[in-house]
Amino acid sequence: MHRILLALATTAALAFPALAQDQPAADVSHFTLDNGLELVVIPDRRAPIVTHMVWYRVGGADDPAGQSGVAHFLEHLMFKGTEKYPAGTLDRLVSELGGDTNAFTNADVTAYFQTIPPDALETMMDIEADRMRNLVLPEAVIAAERAVVLDERRQRVEAQPQSILGEEMKATIFQNHPYRIPVIGWQHEIAALDREDALTFYDRYYAPNNALVVVAGDVDAEEVLALAEATYGRVERGPELPERQRPQEPPQDTSRTVTYSDARVTLPSFTRSWVVPSYRVAPEGEAEALDVLSAILSDGSRSRLYQKLVVDTGMAAGAGASYDGSAYDDGTFTLYGTPRPGTTLDALEQATYAELDAIIADGITEAELDMVKTRFIRSTIFARDDQGNMAQTYGVWLTTGRTVDDVADWPDRIRAVTLADVQAVAAKYLNPANAVTGYLLPRTEETK
Repeated sequence: MHRILLALATTAALAFPALAQDQPAADVSHFTLDNGLELVVIPDRRAPIVTHMVWYRVGGADDPAGQSGVAHFLEHLMFKGTEKYPAGTLDRLVSELGGDTNAFTNADVTAYFQTIPPDALETMMDIEADRMRNLVLPEAVIAAERAVVLDERRQRVEAQPQSILGEEMKATIFQNHPYRIPVIGWQHEIAALDREDALTFYDRYYAPNNALVVVAGDVDAEEVLALAEATYGRVERGPELPERQRPQEPPQDTSRTVTYSDARVTLPSFTRSWVVPSYRVAPEGEAEALDVLSAILSDGSRSRLYQKLVVDTGMAAGAGASYDGSAYDDGTFTLYGTPRPGTTLDALEQATYAELDAIIADGITEAELDMVKTRFIRSTIFARDDQGNMAQTYGVWLTTGRTVDDVADWPDRIRAVTLADVQAVAAKYLNPANAVTGYLLPRTEETK
């Protein structure tokens, strides 16, 4: 068993003592059990509540070829029970406690969580440890849940024009990497998923040596460790999995366009995206600079896009930028906008690109950089008030190749970003010649 103890955001607290002086020390304990399970404990004694999360290092991008959606399908099936805890037991217990339970799957991870009183933690750990290797899946359960997932896809994708475009954009942005495949799966492949597919995936990936447990809230680290050893510690190791090796993206040298027209669309919009490195794979300092660039463009009422396109010109009903840097492999950087009536989509699109071009040509100001750094570093302090947020942060970072030290060091790395760094990543990665641009349009006679 290995242990690391650290103080989260100590540097941020030193930088902003007025904000930090009333903040309790956030001692984060990190353990590894003998069977390979990682455990992170984040004490927060301010309320008698605990967030318990179990993260598996597997997601939609790990689905076998031809079985898209199996990771998400298995997430559903995990609530169908074991011999010890039959279907419905978890939901009933959590409901009786006045708590909450849920789960999610993305391209890189699958996670299950409960928010419960501290005295229920041992029971939740025992339930999660039991279903880690002892899931019972009758054939009737498979058929019924497959129908549920197909209906979920119809509601969340086919019924939503924005989701249809987003799915097509993802399949165009990533030409080789499995991020191009929707996490929920393609409809025809979901329909073909069977019990053997689910159990093969489960047996391979659901094991303590591929799992991370995060506990945040009104707990003592040593007591949580003892509970974890008594529950999760009894689960045998699973297969020894190699480091995830997925097909990577080749250099992208073409611009591509995706257009979707639908009668349900009332206002046109555009989205432009690029493949960029995530925090895990980026050269030193570049992910932080991309984060800062995104914030300067669209974080808050003082951002460039809001000031120029909403306040000054009134062209946009909405416009912004985002950087997805949390992926295990490459991420994306995106610009988007919706014009107000009276403004053409092309005019708004060109005005949005002009703001990015200005940064590439002339850089940003010291005032902009200081404003964003202050906001980011303050957020690391205020985030400590939300135990669910803390559990989520550590879960995401540790299951996508980063460490507890990376979480603590993030304020220092943001503080180190320079004017030149921001200008450099904009020029290096955000070239229209290798962008994918999507258009969501109302259906007219011309677009049918």
